[in-house]
This record gives sequence, structure tokens and C-alpha cells, in this order.
Amino acid sequence: MKQIKVLGPGCPKCEKLKKDVEAAAAELGIQYELEKVSELQQIMQYGVMVTPALVVDGEVKVVGKVPSMTELKKMLS
Repeated sequence: MKQIKVLGPGCPKCEKLKKDVEAAAAELGIQYELEKVSELQQIMQYGVMVTPALVVDGEVKVVGKVPSMTELKKMLS
């Protein structure tokens, strides 16, 4: 099961990333646990200074943008 975290305070881009991750994971048919992290201290523990950010299985995959659906699928698979 993939452990996925969307890091961000709740801005529109953060919410879009969360929705896109859910859609990409559903299309891939993978099992996952999605956590939305909005606490600044927790976000900074990943070395992230710009949101939104995506963490998959403990690894920061993207920072400061919402990737395309194709990019997201590659990150999740």
C-alpha cells in the first residue's frame, strides 16, 4: 500500500493536487493511504519550502507545482 502525503496549507493548488492524486491512484487501481499535511512544522521536516508538494512512500516527488496526470501516474506507479 502506497503512503501518499500532500503537503500544503489548503490553497487551491494544494486541493487540486489532492484531487488529482486520488483520480490518478483510482485510474491505476493502486491501494493507497492519503494524508493531507497542512501543519507548517511537519511540511518543513520534508525540506519543503514551497507548496504544494507530494510525498510518496517517504520520498518528496514534486514541490511547488501541480504535475500533469501523466506525471502523477509515473510518480505513483
